[in-house]
Amino acid sequence: MENEQLDLTGIFGEDVFDERTMQQRLPKKAYEALKNTIENGTELDPATADTIAHEMKEWAMERGATHYTHWFQPLTGVTAEKHDSFITAPKEDGTILMRLSGKELIKGEPDASSFPSGGLRATFEARGYTIWDSASPAFVRHDEGGATLCIPTAFCSYTGEALDQKTPLLRSMEAIDRESIRLLRLLGNKTSKRVTPYVGAEQEYFIIDRANYLKRMDLIFTGRTLFGAMPPKGQELDDHYFGTLRPRIASFMHDVNVELWKLGVPAKTQHNEVAPAQHELAPIYEKVNVAVDHNQLIMQTLKRVATRHGLRCLLHEKPFEGVNGSGKHNNWSLMTDDGINLLDPGKTPHENIQFLLVLTCILKAVDTHADLLCESASDVGNDRRLGGNEAPPAIISVFLGEQLEDVIEQLVSTGQVNRSKSGGKLATGVSYLNDISKDATDRNRTSPFAFTGNKFEFRMVGSRDSIAAPNVVLNTIVAEAFREAADVIEAAGPEKRQEAVHDLIRQYASDHQRIIFNGNGYSPSWVTEAKRRGLPIISSMVDAIPALTTDRAVKLFETFGVFTKKELTSRMEVKYETYSKDINIEARTMLELASKQLIPAIIACMKRLAESAVAVEQCGIPATVQEERLKELNTCLSEARTAMKRLEQETLAAEKNPAGRTQAVMFRDRVVPAMDELRRPIDRAEMIVDKDLWPVPSYADLMFEV
Repeated sequence: MENEQLDLTGIFGEDVFDERTMQQRLPKKAYEALKNTIENGTELDPATADTIAHEMKEWAMERGATHYTHWFQPLTGVTAEKHDSFITAPKEDGTILMRLSGKELIKGEPDASSFPSGGLRATFEARGYTIWDSASPAFVRHDEGGATLCIPTAFCSYTGEALDQKTPLLRSMEAIDRESIRLLRLLGNKTSKRVTPYVGAEQEYFIIDRANYLKRMDLIFTGRTLFGAMPPKGQELDDHYFGTLRPRIASFMHDVNVELWKLGVPAKTQHNEVAPAQHELAPIYEKVNVAVDHNQLIMQTLKRVATRHGLRCLLHEKPFEGVNGSGKHNNWSLMTDDGINLLDPGKTPHENIQFLLVLTCILKAVDTHADLLCESASDVGNDRRLGGNEAPPAIISVFLGEQLEDVIEQLVSTGQVNRSKSGGKLATGVSYLNDISKDATDRNRTSPFAFTGNKFEFRMVGSRDSIAAPNVVLNTIVAEAFREAADVIEAAGPEKRQEAVHDLIRQYASDHQRIIFNGNGYSPSWVTEAKRRGLPIISSMVDAIPALTTDRAVKLFETFGVFTKKELTSRMEVKYETYSKDINIEARTMLELASKQLIPAIIACMKRLAESAVAVEQCGIPATVQEERLKELNTCLSEARTAMKRLEQETLAAEKNPAGRTQAVMFRDRVVPAMDELRRPIDRAEMIVDKDLWPVPSYADLMFEV
């Protein structure tokens, strides 16, 4: 295999029932009917659905598939699937037929009461439906269980509420498409027929040795280390970032790429990230519904391939204290069906009226709904990540860079824009190196929402999370801004339309200039400045959740048909419950790990030290060192025991509260501090206890042994 030539063009998409495959296998009439369904929303007739299902089944069986599944994304944070074989009822002679009907392709019926629903479904109301998302291609997944035809679907309750991540996303895509086309028509565009959000989601992750992973109860149960002292070397030298890939990691990444390419995922970039054992994978941009599905496939593939290599992939936002955590940078743009990027400023953005209107509408959307954007990226793990050196602070602001900031300032101060700053040339000072054109602006890694040339990069999203939620919010809030702008332009009439557009650009730039911040987001002075500007500062998931059900949010989502108030309330309840459960599991794991493994190790070391002290003193030598270490460990042990009692009490008290905000607040304000209190003395003790007595792999073992 080492020298085998990989035919990337040959394998890419070979396990995907994509447009190329459909054109080859479907009758022309069926293919055109399916395209019409995807593009215009027309319903497939039963006969055509049967034809498509039959060809999909035949294609899948050629790839070894014996089963199919409706592949959906409930509110658990991971995907779900129920497998059915293609076998139909045996005939009288004992033979069987292999079949997939149009009805089975389009509709599935999983149990809806056992998934998180926030009260939308009770145990006695179990019926739910999965509905084929024909705009996201079906694929065959090969794993240890064989080959399975996976059919991407939406997931709704019997009464029609969305129980998943996909359904609201598709609704939001229709909303922004409708409002974008309306705005473009008013700006004179008569040719574009559709506007689609495109997304590229960078995926950060850690890779550790699987044998070490299996020795850590905290990693198994919670995905992060609940105890662990920092090794002498962490990421201080920045030598891991973009460093040469170690052989074991390179082999793992190669296999990940091959699997993803076969599934049609355009994996493009791979490299070492800043922290030891941390890495990143980034795909090329795709339509947002496909990008959401592909990001789930990326996470699943990373985990599965890691296991085959004797490794373990950690997707938690903060698996190790003291080094960078992992995020998922959501790069978002708007593209027309005829290839126009609405976020491309061109060479002279001050003359690009369409771009300036789109840009200032986005500024308005982000400023108006900063709380919703923050909530869309809120996560239990992100509470420990945001604001660190690798992540933006929990204050929503927009980085535009020098060029666009100058344009905005001209608009606000004079109402006219006469120039755009250019990037110029970069001279290296080396004669044989070409001078290169610089971008018109630098980058800002501390900004949560940064303009990066022809897209916005939303950097707050957590590494484990689906990218559906942030894109639902982005699509919907921008659709609202576009609609309000279109209303004003239409009301002005054809004669004053150009003047109305210019007035809107200036008004939006002026009214929402406070959201623009190009400085250092890590600076303590930024918090003070953000407060002065009136920007929301939301530092925890628990405080972010209420944004879902404000009157403004309910009006926004109901106006565009993305969420009903009932659906928003259910999601709020799911998030509070998820937060409480996650922290409860962490607290219980800490208590068990401390009492069964770590404290006994401390006691064993103290016994060894005491025995050593006696032996040394019998030789007439003072046991000063042993006594000092014994004293330190005794202090750690005493503090740990006190902290354990407090954590037990706080956890029990929080558990007694009914699920909801009150319980979540109690876990955050009382249980989390008690967990941190228990960690401190045990981490100190780890630095004293003999290596052979410490029962779990250290940070050095975990981060430097691959």
